[in-house]
Amino acid sequence: MTQELSVVADIGGTNTRVALCRDGKILEDTIERYRNAENTGIGPILGDYLGAQQVTPASVCVDMAGPVHDGVGTLTNLDWTVDAASLRAETGAARVAVLNDLQAQGFAVAHLGHDSLSPVLTGRTAAKDAVRLVVNVGTGLNAVPVYTQAGRTMVPPAEAGHISLLARTAEELRLIDWIAEHHGQPGVEDVLSGRGLERLYAWVCHDEGVGVPLSAAEVMTGFEAGQPRAQRAARLFVQILGRYTGDLALTTLPFGGIFLVGGVVRHIGPHLRTLGFAGAFADKGRFNVYMTQFPVDLVTDDYAALRGCAAHLAELTAR
Repeated sequence: MTQELSVVADIGGTNTRVALCRDGKILEDTIERYRNAENTGIGPILGDYLGAQQVTPASVCVDMAGPVHDGVGTLTNLDWTVDAASLRAETGAARVAVLNDLQAQGFAVAHLGHDSLSPVLTGRTAAKDAVRLVVNVGTGLNAVPVYTQAGRTMVPPAEAGHISLLARTAEELRLIDWIAEHHGQPGVEDVLSGRGLERLYAWVCHDEGVGVPLSAAEVMTGFEAGQPRAQRAARLFVQILGRYTGDLALTTLPFGGIFLVGGVVRHIGPHLRTLGFAGAFADKGRFNVYMTQFPVDLVTDDYAALRGCAAHLAELTAR
């Protein structure tokens, strides 16, 4: 059996992707997808995969959507627990790492090529080892800075989606009052996520006194078809996203680039410029020009999280 290979896994809400990797690179022809509903946990998935590949891995890295502490993680939307000690015993690997999914994206961004990125704002040329920022807009919302020094990467945990939602206009004040009435204390995730787009559309219907709530997919279909309420909701979404990302940029100074990830932002990504992302991002008064330094890219690589896990294992091995 091959000993120098390692295995990485990306646990999503519906599917888990698994691949072999070597020297920090995933072997794309080894990628397999497993349906979570057909499995009881990550252990059986890795057991099936490694048995089929006839590999005893040197290392294992798993990323998942949920909090991780001391090598143990519980998925937010799935009744699974990921335990590094158990995976070490089950796989025979000498080293096992468990990451939050956003941490995996953070480890990936330094290794993504131009074919994995779609430019949103040009900014200035990224400096080597400069701070990067990853903003995830999907089922939920979160953001993390990525620090690199002397070949080592640190992606600290964060819950940046739950900071308070603030208003800049009378329209946004009405929106916040409506969210508070229907959903409790308004946080940014209440409008910047899959359900957030749905809530924005429901509020637009309430504000205009016409229409019925739609799913996020239906809102995007309506937007593409030119439906005015869907277009208004999408514009609100993008402008709030631009302002939120700009605030985080001033907090972290990510001259290494800002990377937008997640299913929701990927769907709306082609429309970020036309819906006002750039103006909202740079709308910082006397710092408007300063904001133009930060490059912003949409990550289009489906396997970015797997690449991040592989890169993390390479760093751990080199220590």
